[in-house]
Amino acid sequence: MLVLTRKIGERILIGDDIVVTVLDVRGDSVRIGIDAPGSMRIQRDEVVRAVEAANVEATEVGDDVAAGLVASLAGLATGADPAPRD
Repeated sequence: MLVLTRKIGERILIGDDIVVTVLDVRGDSVRIGIDAPGSMRIQRDEVVRAVEAANVEATEVGDDVAAGLVASLAGLATGADPAPRD
């Protein structure tokens, strides 16, 4: 990791297409501006992690749901009517 010290208004160049500018410093917060091509995704780490965690949680099913799916699939395999829906 490269660590740099910058003052308000100073910039960091990344490659030929990305410019990071320090806009403001207040206490322990730093506001930065990022100029990059529109095709480049720029995301906050904590948001990406929260979405990933929500996606994992959404794919997990409880034992009762899993048992119902197994019973329905077993019924389809034997030609029986699937379990009634509520």
